[in-house]
Amino acid sequence: MPFRTAISGMRAAMTDLNVIGNNVANASTAGFKRSRAEFADVYAASNIGVSGNAAGAGVNTARVAQQFSQGTVNFTDNSLDLAINGNGFFVLEDTDGGQVFSRSGAFGLDRDGFVVNAQSQKLVVFQADATGAISGATGPMQISTADIPPQATAAIEVGINLDAASIAPVPAFNPTDTTSYNNATSTTIYDSLGNSHLATMYYRKTAANTWETHLYVDGAAVDGPDTLAFNTAGALTTPAGGTLTAPAFTPAGAAAITLTLDYGTATQFGSPFSVNRLTQDGFTTGRLSGLDVDNTGVIFARFTNGQSAVQGQVALANFSNPQGLQQLGDNNWAETFGSGAALIAGPGSSSLGLIQSGALEESNVDLSEELVKMIIAQRNFQANTQVISTANQVTQAVINIR
Repeated sequence: MPFRTAISGMRAAMTDLNVIGNNVANASTAGFKRSRAEFADVYAASNIGVSGNAAGAGVNTARVAQQFSQGTVNFTDNSLDLAINGNGFFVLEDTDGGQVFSRSGAFGLDRDGFVVNAQSQKLVVFQADATGAISGATGPMQISTADIPPQATAAIEVGINLDAASIAPVPAFNPTDTTSYNNATSTTIYDSLGNSHLATMYYRKTAANTWETHLYVDGAAVDGPDTLAFNTAGALTTPAGGTLTAPAFTPAGAAAITLTLDYGTATQFGSPFSVNRLTQDGFTTGRLSGLDVDNTGVIFARFTNGQSAVQGQVALANFSNPQGLQQLGDNNWAETFGSGAALIAGPGSSSLGLIQSGALEESNVDLSEELVKMIIAQRNFQANTQVISTANQVTQAVINIR
């Protein structure tokens, strides 16, 4: 009996060393979760039970339990490196079409634009529709590398202050004569082909609290004169609602443009002319220049024209019992009956963690702790060998009785 008991102890110590060795070997593996060997004592029991005087029969490995504590998040220079701060697993589509789960977020793009890891497993996301709205449908994330089409300008927001102390010019309005108007400001607008045009707004005082404005595009008159009127507090009263709509004009080769100018925030105070806001809603075509991922996992494509487009949202999975997941290697786990079904939602919801872009979650292995455990396991192994040595001496003594 002592031999069997000691052998079970040696086997348990070897299992412990194997688990510790695996933890140490993966101390630098991104997304790795350490394991812990758990043991249970063994008693030779009959159907009635175990005698109070029965000696134990050794030890058995109860389970090797995974420890899903948070690993340190280290920053990288790759925007598609993703780390999870909190609970959850990345959902990956395996090469055979099945799903696996991982905490390792080292991703990149393959030749077809799919977001993949080193094993060519595709990151699963909530898909975005043409307007950028996130839908409930999930699938592999494929980044479109096509140029974003241009958008013709339809509206210009003009936030200006006209100087109440200005003097009305004497000469008739002439855009080439700076003495015929008080102020002017310009902005770039775009046609349906993405070509840029210079839109200039001229302002000419005509009476107390009353101004006229002219709109020119590329030096050609498009609209005006239109009246801008203010009350004695300097607030705009005309036009009603603060908007002016210019007649349609057609740039060469492009579709007709009808501009709406919003003067809702314009003022007339006793201070110099100033432009506080001047924006327009058009843009030229743009090429893909980069990707950004926010903390809720929404993936944005950035384009050279300053625009961005939502591509999808990272899907995270959680389980009722993560320790029931089956380890597959390559930093992957598979769902099992013991883990429960995967609960998939967006980052930051349903107790799921948030996403850190440009970062990787390091292994949660504490090397100092593992080295101490290694010494203890080695001591346990040596102690069990000593039990065998002692039991052998006792056996030899019994055999040598004359």
